[in-house]
Amino acid sequence: MSRELDDAILSLRTNELELGLWILKATGDADAVVAMDHFILDHLDHWFVRETLGMMRRTFARLDVSSRSLFTFVTPGTCFAGTLLELALASDRVYMLQSDEGDTPATLTLSRMNFGALPMVNERSRLAARFYEDQGILTTLLEQIGAGLPPAEALRLGLVTEAPDTLDWDDEVRQAIETRVAFSPDALTGMEANLRFGLPETQGTRVFGRLSAWQNWVFIRPNATGQHGALKVYGSGAQPKFDWQRV
Repeated sequence: MSRELDDAILSLRTNELELGLWILKATGDADAVVAMDHFILDHLDHWFVRETLGMMRRTFARLDVSSRSLFTFVTPGTCFAGTLLELALASDRVYMLQSDEGDTPATLTLSRMNFGALPMVNERSRLAARFYEDQGILTTLLEQIGAGLPPAEALRLGLVTEAPDTLDWDDEVRQAIETRVAFSPDALTGMEANLRFGLPETQGTRVFGRLSAWQNWVFIRPNATGQHGALKVYGSGAQPKFDWQRV
């Protein structure tokens, strides 16, 4: 899985420069994913297991520093559990469908893998970064390991951005996608990078959330300072003309 995901990320970053929004989904057996996570963490004394975990860590870290918008859609039949849940935690927004009563609900499942085994480049788990290292919240989430969290509970715990019901799902998702792709990709890259690498500050957050985002991805890019960039035409009444390729 790690090799395929790594190849897909590199291909999208290199060959699909105009795809500013990536939508992430995952399928599989949640119980099997959680069991494999526990197996890996219980056998870290074996070199191959350590190498496997290291490749997984590097793959997810590459996703964190990709200059793209990341959305995750959690619907019945998807599998965001343990290691695969890291895809959702790496995303800028997570939408989870609340199915009609009687239907099989979508779920999120935490495992031990989500609490530090796959750190971001700022050496924090994605859960710790998401909740600004609030130990009270992290302790509450630890108690939920192995439980399939339905949409309402995932929303209450802060693991998802929105949990629309079946009636609103199509419109909510459509509007979210259309809104995101209509904005300047450089400005979004800066905003998203700063949110992904929030406080407290470390060397990693300075490099990937401040320096790279604003100095390299925003202010010196043509979308800001080019002949038809946003800063050049500001106050003139003219509309900026964006280059939709990401860095």
